[in-house]
Amino acid sequence: MKYFLLPLFLFFGTMMKAQEFYDLNTIQTIEITFAQNNWDQLLDNAYASTGDYILAESVTINGEVFDSVGVKYKGNSTYQSNQTKNPFHIELDTYKDHKYEAYTDIKLSNVAKDPSFLREVLSYQILRQYMDAPLSNYANVYVNGTLIGLYSNSESISKKFVNSRFYSKKNTFVKCNPPGGAGPGTNDYPNLVYLGQDSTNYYDSYEIKSDYGWQELIDLCDTLENNINDIEKILDVDRALWMLAFNNVFVNLDSYSGGFTQNYYLYRSDYGQFLPVVWDLNESFGRFSMAGGFGNNLNSTVAKQQMDHLLHDNDSDFPLIQKLLSVPRYKRMYIAHMKTMLLENFDNDTYATTGQDLQNLIDASVQADGNKFFTYNNFLDNLNSDVAGGGGPGGGGTVGITNLMDGRNDYLLGLSDFTQTQPTISNIALSTSAPIINEMVTITANITNENAAILGYRDELGAPFTKVEMFDDGAHNDGAANDGVYGVDILVTNAFMQYFIYAENNNAGKFSPVRAEYEYHTLTATVSNPVVGDLVINEFMASNDITVADQDGEFDDWIEIYNNSSTSIDLSGYFLSDDADELMKWDFPAGTTIDGNSYLIVWADGDDTQAGLHTDFKLSAAAESIFFLDAGGTVLDEVSYVNQTTDISYGRFPNGTGNFQTMTPTFNGENIGTTSTNNTSLEVVTLKATPNPANESFFLEMNGQGEKEKNFSIYNLSGIEIYQNTISKNAWVDTSKWSAGMYIVRVENSYLKIVIN
Repeated sequence: MKYFLLPLFLFFGTMMKAQEFYDLNTIQTIEITFAQNNWDQLLDNAYASTGDYILAESVTINGEVFDSVGVKYKGNSTYQSNQTKNPFHIELDTYKDHKYEAYTDIKLSNVAKDPSFLREVLSYQILRQYMDAPLSNYANVYVNGTLIGLYSNSESISKKFVNSRFYSKKNTFVKCNPPGGAGPGTNDYPNLVYLGQDSTNYYDSYEIKSDYGWQELIDLCDTLENNINDIEKILDVDRALWMLAFNNVFVNLDSYSGGFTQNYYLYRSDYGQFLPVVWDLNESFGRFSMAGGFGNNLNSTVAKQQMDHLLHDNDSDFPLIQKLLSVPRYKRMYIAHMKTMLLENFDNDTYATTGQDLQNLIDASVQADGNKFFTYNNFLDNLNSDVAGGGGPGGGGTVGITNLMDGRNDYLLGLSDFTQTQPTISNIALSTSAPIINEMVTITANITNENAAILGYRDELGAPFTKVEMFDDGAHNDGAANDGVYGVDILVTNAFMQYFIYAENNNAGKFSPVRAEYEYHTLTATVSNPVVGDLVINEFMASNDITVADQDGEFDDWIEIYNNSSTSIDLSGYFLSDDADELMKWDFPAGTTIDGNSYLIVWADGDDTQAGLHTDFKLSAAAESIFFLDAGGTVLDEVSYVNQTTDISYGRFPNGTGNFQTMTPTFNGENIGTTSTNNTSLEVVTLKATPNPANESFFLEMNGQGEKEKNFSIYNLSGIEIYQNTISKNAWVDTSKWSAGMYIVRVENSYLKIVIN
């Protein structure tokens, strides 16, 4: 199967996603219970010796209980054996196969360096606009019933993380932090300096998280040092430039760009490129002062505001900066990325608004945190003002975030590198609005103030962009020569293709879209132009969490076929596929029929060994195509889609003949065409069941809708509705005659899982 990429914001913004573990607007509640009263001593002993997990009797996350869980202290400078509030690493599956939502590892930072409580969460929130980065929010943490305090809760950069972002997890994976910890007095820096072919030279500076990889890391260092012209074969340069731009703009010096050149990961994709991932942002926004090099500490607010935007560009101890910025095009791209970050976040003050919103959210929790390292007044002040001293490890003053960034924004945007005239890119167009796979398409754009333009394009998720020159010579379907219209022909090789345009002159560069290569323009193609006939793809769901289960109780993707005719049709030997290069991918078993004016469900779950109709492919919620062919290989119907919302289907309306739209699922029934995205009556509410798990009954509460009455339903895990009633604010539900198990409560587009014992 081929996969296709959409920006990371597609992981957010839906009503179901708003209830997730890393929702930015929700403070999580995490309760750890140890059988031993001396749990702190046990965790300290393990930290000092083996680093192993200690068995917790249970961990409860937002009311959901997990027994027998691994817990340990983590951290380098933020951990101290004599403090109450230490960072935690919770591993739900150390002893049992637990997970909360999709997560097994929970990383909780104790905010020891940050009076504002904002640096880590706010920095990740902005960084995720430009490259893959961890999700992050807040959690109140209790141990044995006692509140330890408010923590930042950031997604672990694990094999699960790289698999979810890069669609691979078995390749070389490097944590770029010294295994023994960084600090003054050590020279073990993960700075990508080439130290020769002996892998032992690298052991004290990096930690390999995969089964192999030292030689591949050495190859990266060697290429960076000795063959910069081939660097894109082994490194995602654009992603590296975004990382370096972020570190510099944010004065994030506990990073590759600072004194210890650390706090990032490298994962090598299936295409051979190392992909950098930033982590550990608790000292972003100028909290860390060591800029690298002898005596190069930024000890004043002004020094941080005016930090060199090309810091280390001539320093061989920072080859990722030195070597990349020595290439004029890469330097112009780097400046363009920095300028995008400044204009989108700091020049318009959106970062300050977000910071204030986050502080308002956590205000009460900060007040309740009796173990915080700064005062409540420090918390209130530090979004804007500098705070002297501090009780956390390392002590020292902490620059106010807006004080730093307003000054830095003005300083950087006033430099000549940022005031140079950039190219303009407009009127991007395709030569055809309905491209067909395997035909040539011309992409054109009006570009001014340029002397060169390139198009980057790709047709597979995670693949590097192929870069080709665009022309304004009158010979590339670009109009007349030198008319400001650039063009280039590309072969359409798949149903989804992504592309961006980069233009430059001698002084500045510009991307379209400006967040490229992380965001891009999309081209959608078809294998043909089938007309609606008797047999159609009528509805499908590419992200089925709780809507309906198959005969084995599994919530899998599904495709609904509809017969518009009044007579039965034999589907023996017909095909379904999700791959334009393999249209006859899965064939309907002999004897499969569909009655007239009837529906047929096919489970797209990648497991064709199950009883019934189960394909050997799954659907991607991000972007995909579905093809339906007859026994002779003629395409009867096809649909291409993007951005599917969990438990919302995509189907024809009117049923069987209309265009596709998102809708409330009507599994194996007539499409009614309503959905949370086009029906304003479907609003999110917050549901709570007490007790949960329940025995004889439970009390259901609904918040967020005043006294407005709504229908609610309860389903078993086979998707069968077993209970229906109305609720305005609360309701009792009698479960005394129900079988033990898990059930789903649904009020319009809000869901709650309830366990009956």
